[in-house]
Amino acid sequence: MKTLLHPQQLRGHRAAVVGAGRSGLAAARLLRELGATVRVHDLNPKALDAAAAAGLAICPGDHRPQDFADVQLVVLSPGVPRARLVSLLPSGATIVGELELASWFVGEPIVAVTGSNGKTTTTTVIGHVLAAAGKDVFVGGNIGTPLAEYVLGGGRAEVLVLEVSSFQLQTVDSFHPRVGVLLNISANHLDYHADMAEYRAAKMQLFRRMTSDDLAVLPLALKEEVEGEGMIRARRVYVAARGRFACPGLPGPHNQTNLEAAYHACRFFGVTEEEFAAAVKDVRSLPHRQELVLEHNGVRFVNDSKATTLEALAAALLAQDQPVRLLAGGVFKGGDPKTLASLLQERCRSIHLFGAGREVFATAWEGLGLPLFWHPTLEEAVAEATRLAQAGETVLLSPATASFDLFANYKERGQAFARAARVAVGLSQ
Repeated sequence: MKTLLHPQQLRGHRAAVVGAGRSGLAAARLLRELGATVRVHDLNPKALDAAAAAGLAICPGDHRPQDFADVQLVVLSPGVPRARLVSLLPSGATIVGELELASWFVGEPIVAVTGSNGKTTTTTVIGHVLAAAGKDVFVGGNIGTPLAEYVLGGGRAEVLVLEVSSFQLQTVDSFHPRVGVLLNISANHLDYHADMAEYRAAKMQLFRRMTSDDLAVLPLALKEEVEGEGMIRARRVYVAARGRFACPGLPGPHNQTNLEAAYHACRFFGVTEEEFAAAVKDVRSLPHRQELVLEHNGVRFVNDSKATTLEALAAALLAQDQPVRLLAGGVFKGGDPKTLASLLQERCRSIHLFGAGREVFATAWEGLGLPLFWHPTLEEAVAEATRLAQAGETVLLSPATASFDLFANYKERGQAFARAARVAVGLSQ
């Protein structure tokens, strides 16, 4: 495998990995494999159990300057703010993320997909189509397998298809995809990023090292802005929904835009329009993304727990062909809920809020003329929406928020919705 950095160059380095999640542990194991001395830091002692079990040195508790006094390289896990650590590090220490670190040892062409919404679906479609075209493909990054795990495994794929987040892109420097896909930018992660300007700048890092031999796929809505800035050197193509790819499993105009983006990424590797259309015909939506989990007495229950932004909620509503009983609520990540007013009035019969975010959504939506309820739990919200729902309507969980008020993650929230739906219609206790 071609490498961009010789493994021996990290031998003897003193490194710290901050964050003991899957990508952090993968980075720590990779550094150890390369001969570096590694410590794993995390504020949560329980999170360090896996690191200790893997034989890695750990450093629990609050981060202190003395904990980093001898460090030359710091690897931040996604979601760990760089600003929190800069003042603690010795002069000359290098800060990177797991994605950047692993990319130093990858020579294969990379397709990198980012955006506020649709990343996982589009990444998965690209991987599926390239595999159908006979390519040996690795799909991972922000979903599934971290890039560092791929490198540790000896990586033999022809093409790497990676979902990348704004958190990861904030800590890249030499990361160089051959195809960079930016699907959209809307208010997201403003509970982490200082403002929209910082969030957008992180997303645009995707194109930093790309050249005229590479391809940038961008939303048509950003064309004037991007061309005016003149910052992207790669060849550019701008996409919007055209409706040319039949894919019943991915409903809605937003998914047609995702398919257009995926097509141009695959076309870079020689896939024809006909081959792409044939490969995506039977693609199905991923779990927790407009997933039909139950249909009972003419009422559909759709799990869109992955909709953690207002834009994702809008896309979910536009994709429905029946009146909606909407369930929303959780940890709000930014934006203006009032922008959805007309769409809610057009598509919804009632709105059922649950958990956190009540003060945000209720204030914005209480004057819409729609029945508006709030319940402490998702289960209570599902029960009330089901009681009101009539045949030919959809009970839609599309929360427009993060899940961390009531659940560990969006998957747990979606699973809870599916269970609650079965209880509400009397199919289980």
